[in-house]
Amino acid sequence: MTARITNYQCPNCTGPLHFGSGSGQLECDHCTSKFDISVIELLYADKEMAAASVKTEPQWNLSVAGEEWSTEETAHLRAYSCPSCAAEVICDETTVATSCPYCGNPTIVPGKIAGLLKPDYVIPFKLDKNAAIEALKKYYGKKRFLPKLFADNNHIDEIKGVYVPFWLFDGKADATMRFRATKIITHTSGNYRITHTDHYRVSREGTVAFEKVPVDGSSKMPDAHMDAIEPFDYKELKPFSSAYLPGYLADKYDEDADMCSKRANSRITASTESAFATTTIGYASITREFSSINLKKGDVKYALMPVWLLSTKWNDSCFLFAMNGQTGKLIGDLPIDKSRYWSWFLRIAVPIAAVLALLLFM
Repeated sequence: MTARITNYQCPNCTGPLHFGSGSGQLECDHCTSKFDISVIELLYADKEMAAASVKTEPQWNLSVAGEEWSTEETAHLRAYSCPSCAAEVICDETTVATSCPYCGNPTIVPGKIAGLLKPDYVIPFKLDKNAAIEALKKYYGKKRFLPKLFADNNHIDEIKGVYVPFWLFDGKADATMRFRATKIITHTSGNYRITHTDHYRVSREGTVAFEKVPVDGSSKMPDAHMDAIEPFDYKELKPFSSAYLPGYLADKYDEDADMCSKRANSRITASTESAFATTTIGYASITREFSSINLKKGDVKYALMPVWLLSTKWNDSCFLFAMNGQTGKLIGDLPIDKSRYWSWFLRIAVPIAAVLALLLFM
């Protein structure tokens, strides 16, 4: 039989711990910390539990995400691919795609739909193109050094409505967390100011349920952009119908649910830790000591979310504007016209320099 040997490490400095016969505690030779045996055993029990949960971690149920398109549906749809950035979009047969919504390349090659699941849900566009244009003009108007190309009306009219593919993850998170906390009391005694610090070990355990955690399935859409225009109102989710497509494009996912599951795990873990941390109120300081989160993974669904997009190239760089087609929340990458910047700077700096010079010589 093989015996398992555990090398205990100091929670403060990770140095090796040994049993001190004089103190009856586990002692660290590096930072001289001392710990009760029960505390270290509990800490390592948590770690072993976390390691065991990783080994038996279940997988997301991907079998319910999307379904196959019918022959009748595909007969009325078109697929376009961009030779520049490899983006693929679909639309109804009446929609004319003149340029790529992600890189602005005007060359779009028509083809047939292949290797694409039919979405389970869709959130229809609530804000029309005029609302998107007005929001973009307002956004541009606040940028003093924006190149003239970006403010040009003909350019702004190129904004496109795109249904962006999302995978929606349902699940639960069983969590155990430990924190080190302090409470500080300060008072005066005679000529002295006395500070008294109490140290606490705070424990939290519980289960957090998650529903429809979104992860976009398009590598062409920057995750930071999608995070910035979230959330979407899921109350307006509709069973998918191709009747929502006329006049819009729908991006074809190039990252399947399995590829996106890692980001879903990360988002759920971060949200769980944040939710537990918010319960540790009333302390002067709080430091996370241990975290074990076991995900109970459920079903995954496939949905299309409405986004207004405008892509522009400037000095060989691509800039992308995105607006939530349901709520109007927006984000945009914008360049700076250096000639306009220096022109503005000189108009301000020269008069100020002249006044300062006059004052110095008076």
